[in-house]
Amino acid sequence: MTSQATENGTQRRSVPSREVLSQTDRAVNAISQHHHRSRSVKSTALDQQIRASEGEKMSRASSTRHRERSPLRAQSEKQQGENARAASAESSSTTSAIYQQPKMLSNPEVTLLSTALSPLALRVSSPPLSYQVQGSKKPMSLDRMGLDVQHAVIMEDLLYVLLGSEGQYIRFHERYNPSAEADRLSGPEFRLAKGLDPSLRDLTKNLLKLATYRSSVEAFIEIQSKTEYGVVNHALCAAIRHIMKEYLALMSDMEYKMLTSPSFTLNTFHIETMDMARKLTELNYIVQQISRKEESVAEYTDELGTDFDKIMETLKANDGNLNALNNIGISKTTSMITKGGDVIKLLTDRLYSVSGDPASRELLTYLVREASRPYMKMLNMWLHRGIIADPFNEFLIKEQKSIRRERLDEDYTDEYWDKRYTLRKDDLPPQIGDSRTCDKILLAGKFLNVVRECGGVDVSNEIKDAPETIDDPRLLSNINAAYAHANGYLLSLLINTHKLSERLTSLKHYFFLDQADFFTNFMDVAFHELRKAAKNVSTSKLQSLLDLALRQPGSITATDPFKEDISVHMNEVGLTEWLMRIVSVSGLDPRDIAAMQLSTTTPATDKSSERDDKKGITGIQALQFDFKIPFPLSLVISRKTILRYQLLFRHLVALKHIEQLLGVAWLDQAKTAGWARRSRSVHLQKWKSKVWNLRAKMLVFIQQVLYFSTTEVVEPNWSSLMAGISDVNTVDALMQNHVDFLDTCLKECMLTNSKLLRVMAKLMSACKLFATYTTQLSKTLPGIDSEPADADSGAVDKVTKLESILLQYEQNFDHHLKILMDALNYYAATETVVLLSLCARLEVCMISETRNGL
Repeated sequence: MTSQATENGTQRRSVPSREVLSQTDRAVNAISQHHHRSRSVKSTALDQQIRASEGEKMSRASSTRHRERSPLRAQSEKQQGENARAASAESSSTTSAIYQQPKMLSNPEVTLLSTALSPLALRVSSPPLSYQVQGSKKPMSLDRMGLDVQHAVIMEDLLYVLLGSEGQYIRFHERYNPSAEADRLSGPEFRLAKGLDPSLRDLTKNLLKLATYRSSVEAFIEIQSKTEYGVVNHALCAAIRHIMKEYLALMSDMEYKMLTSPSFTLNTFHIETMDMARKLTELNYIVQQISRKEESVAEYTDELGTDFDKIMETLKANDGNLNALNNIGISKTTSMITKGGDVIKLLTDRLYSVSGDPASRELLTYLVREASRPYMKMLNMWLHRGIIADPFNEFLIKEQKSIRRERLDEDYTDEYWDKRYTLRKDDLPPQIGDSRTCDKILLAGKFLNVVRECGGVDVSNEIKDAPETIDDPRLLSNINAAYAHANGYLLSLLINTHKLSERLTSLKHYFFLDQADFFTNFMDVAFHELRKAAKNVSTSKLQSLLDLALRQPGSITATDPFKEDISVHMNEVGLTEWLMRIVSVSGLDPRDIAAMQLSTTTPATDKSSERDDKKGITGIQALQFDFKIPFPLSLVISRKTILRYQLLFRHLVALKHIEQLLGVAWLDQAKTAGWARRSRSVHLQKWKSKVWNLRAKMLVFIQQVLYFSTTEVVEPNWSSLMAGISDVNTVDALMQNHVDFLDTCLKECMLTNSKLLRVMAKLMSACKLFATYTTQLSKTLPGIDSEPADADSGAVDKVTKLESILLQYEQNFDHHLKILMDALNYYAATETVVLLSLCARLEVCMISETRNGL
């Protein structure tokens, strides 16, 4: 602090009698100037008051004490070349004269702090409390003073107390510990010296509330300005600091009036500080609310959860390197901090509750506006650039940096899209707290983030005409405009630039066997390889055969630009077993699918898997295609959706394979002499007719199921999907439509219902076994037919055995077909009405069964 010396006009450094927390140089200079101008006036006015009550001797003593103890009076000035220790010694001697009660410190000193709590915190040590200082004179008892003298000394003490220091007659309570953060935030309690007139005591107690609130607010500013408390708290502290400058200016004005106006009384003091008292009361309420909020979240379990998430994210980001844990700052204080949207929410809630009070509403509106400026800056960066600039984790969007774009090829749960950016639902300001607005904010930034990673956003453009405060009426319109812009940009990027429709059409060719002449050629050339056990199949050989089939001249795939992205894989788990594991738990949950995918590359441990391993599956049963999808199309055609395509593909391939087996059996029976010519045995000829009839029923059944799955399930849903692509308005809706299309196909193809799945598996297994059985009989049937048909020959026994085996096949097939029909009728009435169409088609098999029974 500097003051103009009146004797020689030179600049000297003035050491104040007391150190005052959070005073600015400008405010102190103003108070100092008021003090020097009014020194003689004040002395005269106070002398007149004391002479009237106590006589000239007490008047001179009181006048001398009054001059020595003015709150901001400059002490004897020193030269600029004096060292800092001499200045501190003089200040501490003045402090000893003020604190009169005996205490432990005999020579208190003012020292400079090496480090401060926050950038604008006080860097000078706080003065000792009165009960800590020893060896000073006790002040004159108030009982020996008249009312006017009590009025003068109490008003002087109040100026000290209202600036954060103790007076001679107003002291901090012994319970108050200025080194304890909780005590500082609660504000000090005061005790008044005995003997004070009751009328002055009541007014003094009312003014002391202002001192308590002031100390609490100053402590809040100092604590919340720490770096880890975040930019919203920093902005709030800056706004409160501006109000505290007004408070200092008011105290300067009060001191000036006390020194210059004889008519200035304690009652006038109280009236003129009422407006500031209301402001500090409101500020103190906010301080206490934030403090209580921080205490309520300081639970150990919450802290453990926060730190665990941070540990897991750090390990993921560093590929499990434990040394990375040394670089993360996990602290209890950080996890307990109230910051960001939570602070804005608390201020806004308080604003709503005091909306009927104009003064409080104006103050809180100002605080909300100023505190939200850095928050809005982060929001605008996210909305208009897709970037999170949040060093203190206080924004409403949380980013998990451990989830990277490079992991999309392994992501079976859409983790990159669903979990890379998430909402902090507990820290949302009320202005943007409704679910629809939050979803728009989240998606707008997500969309821009994708476009930016594809090089489609110019991040150098400035953000113009964006609201800077959260109470700006343009806030919602800005969010809607940013969402529409980002959504349209990404939709255009996906549909037009990256040709989403063409990609989906290519997927339909390969996975739904649409115009699948290539697949017929592939099955023909790979027949011998696919007959092997799945673990013995050469994937590289199958890939070469598939490439030949795809490039076959005249094939629909020969001109497909995406044919290089298709590849062959072997799944070691059978389709039925795989689906049964999923639907027996909770339906087609993405996490279950991911777990199942992992189980295809790791040894299975459950009993069902062991049975499959012992039995083994063939190459045709393990065959599945995979498709490479580039970013950003991988957001729509993700690993999760590719898995659904693979399930449908394996289902259709299984039907195609059984249809082919039954077709081969029909051709074999038409060409082989033992089947084609009429048998001499009537029983054998009748048995042949039953075999042909059962084979025809099975073929009709398989063909009807295959036709239903492709023509009445896939095609209508596909048409709806493609029509929706041109009409869709949001990227999220496009992604959801795609997933819904696949889930609907899986459900209507009876792949998500455990009962239908089991019955269909038994029927398909019966058809496959019967086709294989009849094909094997082609070699033995001519020998049976050539034997004599008399009773003594073995031909009769062989025919009887054949009839018994055939009867078992018939009964098994008819029994499960009836169960399937009943189940289809039930689920068509309760779940999926489209199953009625399949019921009508399968009636053909039931009718032929009835005729055979007749």
